Amino acid sequence: MVLSLMPLLLMVALAWGASYWFWDQAVAGVKDVLETSSIFAMVWHWFEWFGVGDLKSVVAPLVVIFTVTPLVVVLSLVAVSVLMTPALVNWVVSRRFVGLERKQGGGFAASLGWSLLSVLLALLTLLVTLPLWLVPPLALVLPPLIWGWLTYRVLTFDVLAEHASREERLTITRDNRLTLLSMGVLTGLMGAAPSLFWASGALFAAAFVVLIPLAVWLYTAVFAFSSLWFAHFALSALAQLRRSQGVVVIEAGDDALDAPPV
Repeated sequence: MVLSLMPLLLMVALAWGASYWFWDQAVAGVKDVLETSSIFAMVWHWFEWFGVGDLKSVVAPLVVIFTVTPLVVVLSLVAVSVLMTPALVNWVVSRRFVGLERKQGGGFAASLGWSLLSVLLALLTLLVTLPLWLVPPLALVLPPLIWGWLTYRVLTFDVLAEHASREERLTITRDNRLTLLSMGVLTGLMGAAPSLFWASGALFAAAFVVLIPLAVWLYTAVFAFSSLWFAHFALSALAQLRRSQGVVVIEAGDDALDAPPV
């Protein structure tokens, strides 16, 4: 929980700075596009005919929020990956896998490059599938799938980077791909919940300053939980892989997990 304050402070500073400097301009720009677009003119006229006036003032902030939210999610994941995951992996190793050999299959540069490549692919997928988000069922399915795939890619690499060799990491990823992806999708569903706070921020502007750190902290907490989950699973798979190769790996029992670390 204390470690979660590090990415939280970073993300809150970035979110607050972006909202302070760019929020008004972004909302005004989107509203101008909505007002001048011939495509939306009939939609606004239809809503006004039903007595819903100035709907653009409500839609414009929502468009900005739902555009920014994927970036906030991605940055939160990267911040947790860099600032929290290594410490959490070492904590899991000290309590469950004491003496697990570190084969240094991926350094900081490799981890950062892998994360940036995964983020780029996820954002491109978001852009390509954006029209499908207008279909209600797909709008509930696609974001968790994309976040889940990104979480699985980034965290699987990071939790194995120091202790597994490249060959071991590839073997574990290949043999457990469906399970790891399912774990990522589940945490992706959990990560979708904080988006409600961002949407609420557009409707209740007075609480927006409070909702920004709350939403970011929830993103951070979800990805911190994900790091621990992936660390326990992937390191256990690494221990089993090495045992199958005749390497002795001592794994603490469940009762030892409750004992204080040495």
